[in-house]
Amino acid sequence: MTVTVIDRRTLGRMLGLSAAALPMLPAQALSQSRRDTLVIGLDISDTVTLDPVRQAQYTPPLTLAATYDALVTLTPDDLVRVKPSLATSWQRTPDGRGWRFTLRDGVKFASGNPMTAEDVRFTFMRLINMREQTQQYIKSVDRVEAVDAKTVDFIMNAPNAPILPILAAPGNGILEKAAVTAHGGTDAANAREADKATDWLNSNSAGTGPFRLVRWERNNQIQLVRNPHYWGEASPFERVVIRHLSDSAAQLLAVRRGDVHAAFNLIPEQIATLRSESDVRIDRMPSLDFVYMAVTESPEANPVLAKKEARHAIGYAIDYDGILGSLLGGAAVRPAHFLPIGVNGSTERIAREVGFNTNLDRARQMLQAAGVPDGFEMEIAYGNAAVAGISYQVLGQKLQADLARVGIRVRLNPMDQVNLRTSYTQGRMAGGVLTFWNPPAVSNDLWASAVVERVARRVHWTVPQAMTDLVKRASEEQDIERAAALWIEWQRGVVDVAHHFILFQPTYQIAVRKTIGAFPLTAAGWQLETGKVRPA
Repeated sequence: MTVTVIDRRTLGRMLGLSAAALPMLPAQALSQSRRDTLVIGLDISDTVTLDPVRQAQYTPPLTLAATYDALVTLTPDDLVRVKPSLATSWQRTPDGRGWRFTLRDGVKFASGNPMTAEDVRFTFMRLINMREQTQQYIKSVDRVEAVDAKTVDFIMNAPNAPILPILAAPGNGILEKAAVTAHGGTDAANAREADKATDWLNSNSAGTGPFRLVRWERNNQIQLVRNPHYWGEASPFERVVIRHLSDSAAQLLAVRRGDVHAAFNLIPEQIATLRSESDVRIDRMPSLDFVYMAVTESPEANPVLAKKEARHAIGYAIDYDGILGSLLGGAAVRPAHFLPIGVNGSTERIAREVGFNTNLDRARQMLQAAGVPDGFEMEIAYGNAAVAGISYQVLGQKLQADLARVGIRVRLNPMDQVNLRTSYTQGRMAGGVLTFWNPPAVSNDLWASAVVERVARRVHWTVPQAMTDLVKRASEEQDIERAAALWIEWQRGVVDVAHHFILFQPTYQIAVRKTIGAFPLTAAGWQLETGKVRPA
């Protein structure tokens, strides 16, 4: 077997996401703010909190990465090896089972107070004891201890777990203990029930990043101001406004008029109309994100979907090439499962061999095996939002038409993003759900563990212990080729149970005004290095 592993240089070149836009400001305000305000136009309807511990959506990491720093980071040109951020060095603890981090000197929070090891300890113990989704990302960390004012130890329960890249996630940004506790925060064992800081953190940040949060209005805008105490190079922008612009037609008009710096959610047809624009460039970069449909096997929700053969019929009935071509204009690829193309064990060839491919005759055979030769009814729910230049509504309509070809009758159920997220995470979905995954870090373990630990519960799948053990073996395997073989084996298994159908892994196409020069994009999960954006 030949396994293709993407090298560091290629990975760094191919990954990224871009976003920046100015809102429709009054003319007088626009002229005054054009030089010192960066406004990012983006569909932020999925932003339900800006508490780093509680966020688990697509767009919040962009804001969190602008307002908080983690111990380590991943640079856009190298998404394999972590780089220093608030920690300048790290090594194994003396017993060889944990990690010891040395903190950067002279770092201050946006309040002006110095950052210490106690702030780091508090941040992670609050995260661990809150027991939110972010805690699952660092499940291999048992506890964090302050050794002295500039040194912290991570005590591991799985010493060989790939923790370093995961620590770069914005959800692991360091918070100021004094500010958070003053507003009801706690790192106590009962933090999940006792912590009351989220409301304050939704409108204020307590980090060391290049900006600080001063306002959030859901489905309207997020406002940031430059942090005068930032330890790195100051941004030339005094303010950042992340403006909720969900309509792609409005974004197209705005970027043409020069009212926005970038249009983030344009569809392929709109991108094509900008090719002759002299003042706009198109940034095209493959991402590590993917959009998928999750399907429940709960017999209470839908007794037919409880049968694996019926779910297989769905997998064979979807017109994947039509989604990639007609809807996305070819600006995407499709992985087999929750390992995006480009990481170890996931290539386009492997995806074709392991994943579902369109086969209507096979779909009908599976319906026959499920005892429903004439098809069945199911629901597909989705958020009233757009992702990667396409609305979930259009994607849902496409799936509805695809499945109808074999007699599967789909009811579409558009929902508010918050309601959709709640329904999905609590396992109350009635059939299928259209949603996304964007990585907080480049880690196969992070993707695969999500499937067997969290996403499985949402679709009512009882995961065999052998599947969980396989994820652990693959994550801790040090030989790249042996690890790749294990990841391929894992993909075959999860494709067979047929709960998750990966629809596409997008190539972002962003229309950017040429008044913007440096615009460092990253696919590491937070999309844009906002503090490093520079005017032309």
